[in-house]
Amino acid sequence: MVSVSSSYVLRQPTTITRHLLSSTRHVCCFPHVPPHLPTPFKYQFQIVNLSIAGSRVTETEMEVNGGAVSDPETIRSQFLQLLRTRRNAQLPLTVEPAKPVVKPLFQDVTPPTFSEAMESCPKANIGNLKELLKEENLYLHTEAGDQGKLPVLILSTKGNNQEKRPAVVFLHSTHKCKEWLRPLLEAYASRGYVAIGVDSRYHGERASSLTTYRDALVSSWKNGDTMPFIFDTVWDLIKLADYLTGRDDIDPTKIGITGESLGGMHAWFAAFADTRYAVAAPIIGVQGFQWAIDNDKWQARVDSIKAVFEEARTDLGKNEIDKEVVEKVWDRIAPGLASQFDAPNTVPAIAPRPLLIVNGAEDPRCPLEGLEIPKTRAYEAYGEAHSDNFKLVAEPGIGHQMTPLMVKEASDWFDQFLK
Repeated sequence: MVSVSSSYVLRQPTTITRHLLSSTRHVCCFPHVPPHLPTPFKYQFQIVNLSIAGSRVTETEMEVNGGAVSDPETIRSQFLQLLRTRRNAQLPLTVEPAKPVVKPLFQDVTPPTFSEAMESCPKANIGNLKELLKEENLYLHTEAGDQGKLPVLILSTKGNNQEKRPAVVFLHSTHKCKEWLRPLLEAYASRGYVAIGVDSRYHGERASSLTTYRDALVSSWKNGDTMPFIFDTVWDLIKLADYLTGRDDIDPTKIGITGESLGGMHAWFAAFADTRYAVAAPIIGVQGFQWAIDNDKWQARVDSIKAVFEEARTDLGKNEIDKEVVEKVWDRIAPGLASQFDAPNTVPAIAPRPLLIVNGAEDPRCPLEGLEIPKTRAYEAYGEAHSDNFKLVAEPGIGHQMTPLMVKEASDWFDQFLK
């Protein structure tokens, strides 16, 4: 196993009591695009003078409205600005009771039935755990519209309501839902955590068919008015942090976040965007998007959501999906994903908060070589913050798969920093 970490001491993160998004107003500045031939939107932020030799950046300059970006807070601010530009009308954050989901919707042709990795999660030895579990089902309204209704499942153990506990948010992979996460939620709840699972956009209760997520991606390419790949769910996770930090049973300084695959990307970007996520452990989710394009390693990621790339190929008059198609799709459905908001900038921006990245060493969707630059920059950022709490684990011989080892690494990470 390859395991790396820096060599300093953690600086205590700052607690934010009033989040900067809570008082913002929505201003839409995206032009109308004819649906018959999308024009990939070029966002106002650009990476210029980027040259890659092998896997090393030799000269990089980030430009935002004519000014250079060099600090995490500026990059974070610009990302939050992007999220606001594609929001529906803003609403006060409200909570609505919900009922347990009896028949969860999976968008896989063959619904999954068992996860060895999740079932392996360390659990306290409590004989009557099922009786001690407290389950809450609710909706958070994060913005107007159907997709602004965030389904939330919370598990904890019954006990002293005055006790503030650590909490961990869990994000599912593509085509699954929060109910799939239940083995993890139960295991963490047994160990004294408040465990939270949510449905990402166009998944679970936010989906109506086996093609809901695919259709949303294609619509984003056609219309340019939503960001269903990663970014819109990050908005929900910022609003979720608003809710969690206000609960009487949660310690607002001890909230962690993790997820698998797509959920790992959600966890990565949520931790980058919102410092209230004090500890992060994305699993098989962190990758270098621009590195993959430049090094012809984009195919596996594209194949995971191929319909939108095929649609773009047709609209762009191409015979096959190539790197130009890939770049234009990312620019359109997730502006900045393969440039200023890519891993080399957003991973080190999580410092000094504890960050564990767990990947498979042979994962074609998250090539390990593409993390060399983010890893190097993270070392530098954590070193400057006098923190040794960055760790990258690459499990040998493993592709795009969450394993028991990965689940154990994440579990130990949260126990180390949240308990």
